[in-house]
Amino acid sequence: MSQKILAYHAGLEKVEAGQLVLCNLDRVLGNDITSPVAIREFKKMGAEKVFDKDKVTLVMDHFAPNKDIKAAEQCQTCRNFSSEQELSGFFDVGTMGIEHALLPEQGLAVSGDLIIGADSHTCTYGALGAFSTGVGSTDMAFGMASGKAWFKVPSAIKFKLIGSLPRFVSGKDVILHIIGMIGVDGALYRSMEFCGEGVSSLSIEDRLTICNMAIEAGAKNGIFPVDKTTLSFEKGRAKHEPMIFAADEDAEYEAEYTVDLSALKPTVAFPHLPENTRTIDEVGDIKIDQVVIGSCTNGLYKDLAEAAEILKGRKVAKNIRAIIIPATPSIYLKCVEMGLVKTFIEAGCIVSTPTCGPCLGGYMGVLAAGERCVSTTNRNFIGRMGDTKSEVYLASPSVAAASAVMGRIAGPEEVMK
Repeated sequence: MSQKILAYHAGLEKVEAGQLVLCNLDRVLGNDITSPVAIREFKKMGAEKVFDKDKVTLVMDHFAPNKDIKAAEQCQTCRNFSSEQELSGFFDVGTMGIEHALLPEQGLAVSGDLIIGADSHTCTYGALGAFSTGVGSTDMAFGMASGKAWFKVPSAIKFKLIGSLPRFVSGKDVILHIIGMIGVDGALYRSMEFCGEGVSSLSIEDRLTICNMAIEAGAKNGIFPVDKTTLSFEKGRAKHEPMIFAADEDAEYEAEYTVDLSALKPTVAFPHLPENTRTIDEVGDIKIDQVVIGSCTNGLYKDLAEAAEILKGRKVAKNIRAIIIPATPSIYLKCVEMGLVKTFIEAGCIVSTPTCGPCLGGYMGVLAAGERCVSTTNRNFIGRMGDTKSEVYLASPSVAAASAVMGRIAGPEEVMK
């Protein structure tokens, strides 16, 4: 699939793994951390206007609302540039959400698109059948100016999904299982292509989570086929007509894996790598200090509803800080309308404005030395969420919510029984 999308955008009949191609872009994305660097390079190269004011998108999400003076200056640079360039896609406080949840929601990432973003988790949009990948800020600058980017065509690994997920098992468990199976470099610069009859049982939210963490396996991108679930999601929101690319029947893959979704269990990634996975029955007694439910990986409404199901009528354990972060304003509003915010607050959680804050150890949930956090985010490297002597355990919203109630890492079935 990825090779077909790259070939189309390069104006070529076909491409091969390892080939260098110059492609036309459908969207260039940046945030409040990466965009200021790109803006400086954009001006340094003498560029005056972006290639298309409707195809360059800046989202203030990492340190917005501004956490300090430096963050304020970063956002100010982006605001000024957006105003100068008359960008239609500038998202600031009041409209901003976590970028990789916001773009699909707003119809700015569409099936068949070629998207680059100066953020490693730009690979999220493969859930919609787009080719999307993270780049550096200088590549972003060139993309903003020219509407083009160079790519080395990746080879592909096929993941055939069969069966359907059991209760309390979600897309997060699928991708943690896969990363645990192949390792953090198991798909290095490959395209992770998901297929099989099991795909139809996965929600868009599950697919977004799976593709979001393709980078945690070292992949260039993750990608799902376009089906009725995809097209139903895009109907009424896509900013242009979706394009559907499909792999040939005889497509060549470097490796092929079969994943039985029905056999999966809630899975937790232990410090300090996403590949250090254990199923919930292998975890043991791990006491925790904090829970974070949100991020570009698991901040969608379905994720929060799964957490609310566990927390409803229950209380967060004593001395546990539970932080809930809806990924976009519309998700936040739906949580209010559907009573989820009431459930969270009554359980003893706080509910934050959309932000990436705690995921990268920025604000809204930074850890001190010796503290442990169960987080629905995507990385648990040393010092990722704070002090280098803190620990981050990656898990699904259901496991995170159950852990908040128990004060230790726990599975949802233990709490719900």
